[in-house]
Amino acid sequence: MRFLSKIILYLLVIFCSCMFLMPILWMISTSLKTPEQIFSPDIKWIPNPVAFENYASAFRFVDLINAFKNTVFIALLNVIGVLFSCSLAAYAFSVLNWRFREPCFYLTLATMMLPEMVTLVPQFVLFQKLGWYGTFLPLIAPYFCGNAFYIFLLRQFFLTIPRELHEAASIDGCSEFNIFKNIYLKLSVPALSVVALFQFLFSWNDLMKPSVYLIDQNQYTLSLALQQFKAQHGGTEWAMLMAATTITILPIVLIFFLAQKTFVQGIAMTGIKE
Repeated sequence: MRFLSKIILYLLVIFCSCMFLMPILWMISTSLKTPEQIFSPDIKWIPNPVAFENYASAFRFVDLINAFKNTVFIALLNVIGVLFSCSLAAYAFSVLNWRFREPCFYLTLATMMLPEMVTLVPQFVLFQKLGWYGTFLPLIAPYFCGNAFYIFLLRQFFLTIPRELHEAASIDGCSEFNIFKNIYLKLSVPALSVVALFQFLFSWNDLMKPSVYLIDQNQYTLSLALQQFKAQHGGTEWAMLMAATTITILPIVLIFFLAQKTFVQGIAMTGIKE
């Protein structure tokens, strides 16, 4: 009976995996088709002939290289920003004892209930007054001010680290910053990796903020460049659009597979503890 249940479970997992992979496989298949094959009433997963020139055409019609540089630049700075600010805030909320710590933490969590569209207009007015409109700063600076979800995630991980390590280091004369840097950060690599991966994925796929703050085409990110290409060509260049999209998601897939072990470990070790 147990053997049969395992077989059913594996078949269910395989079925669900295939369902999730179908859109990606169809995208890759479409990127290798000619226009006649794309608009053919017959569904063909394997294109014949294979149109590899769609990828070369995608680079000609979409400035993927420049958009790739802009996206990587913004995403990396955002990752640095959230790791720096959120780890410090999480340490303060989990380790340090200070007045009104718990109310401030719950107030921080309450900001997660605000929809992003509610804060978009005030932020736009603020950044415009600062003269940042049309630059990368509105896409980068907010992440150096913390993120409630990442603060919560890291705080829960910091709470799993034995308090005795902090007390022993304090007795040995370590400063608070050295304890944070040499103990908590080094023991929190899995959780920090999860935060970094989440933020990198979000920054890589973000379309709304770049479309609001960026006006120069040389500053466009990948998502905005693809959206601009789609708006200009409509539904006439699906092969090139799918080719450009395939190129866009390849770094994300590669990063996920390289960091998969650390990512799963960080999710598993980040518990909820009071």
